[in-house]
Amino acid sequence: MRSCFTAFIFLILPGISTYAQKAASDSVTKKTADSLRWESLKNSAVYPLINNSIESAVFPVPVVTEKADPTMKYKLLFHMIIWSRDSIGKTKINEGLAEIGRIINLHVAAGIPKENLELAIVTNGSAMNVYLKNDVYLKKFKTNNPNLDILRQFTDLKTHLIACGQSEVFRNISPDDFIPVVKTALSANVALSTYQLKGYVLYEIEDEK
Repeated sequence: MRSCFTAFIFLILPGISTYAQKAASDSVTKKTADSLRWESLKNSAVYPLINNSIESAVFPVPVVTEKADPTMKYKLLFHMIIWSRDSIGKTKINEGLAEIGRIINLHVAAGIPKENLELAIVTNGSAMNVYLKNDVYLKKFKTNNPNLDILRQFTDLKTHLIACGQSEVFRNISPDDFIPVVKTALSANVALSTYQLKGYVLYEIEDEK
């Protein structure tokens, strides 16, 4: 039985290896194509409100036939769990926060007054590092916190910044380590439930699959 199993493994390994190589190649090809496409479009990109990351860009659409309602309150809830594992990702604006900036910009570009936006960001796990005070971040990662300006832009819009208390306990993080505007919920799940029951629309801000 063992010899049959071993033979089976040797038969499928080449196929798995080929598949992995193709997937990696496809990923590189897509990133290259996306990069080239961005280069061709970046001069037309606009930043109607949040403006310190190119990833928050909005592209003008010549004809829009399905329009937003500028008289409504738009209550947007972001569950942001992106945290880069490499050192480069800790020296630039968190891509999850940049994506939140893009979604906010999209609403403003669609004609919604910023006064009609009601915003909340909930983080848990390693993503809570974006909330760290600069001196705490500097001690932890040997670099200044690059997220403080975009967070300031969010709080200028009266955005609720919320951290998960369960993650704080598990990771031994003190709420005093966060910038003062951050509030601690018992857990991210409870905060997400609460805001959704208040009518907020949930956006899951996570790594691409």
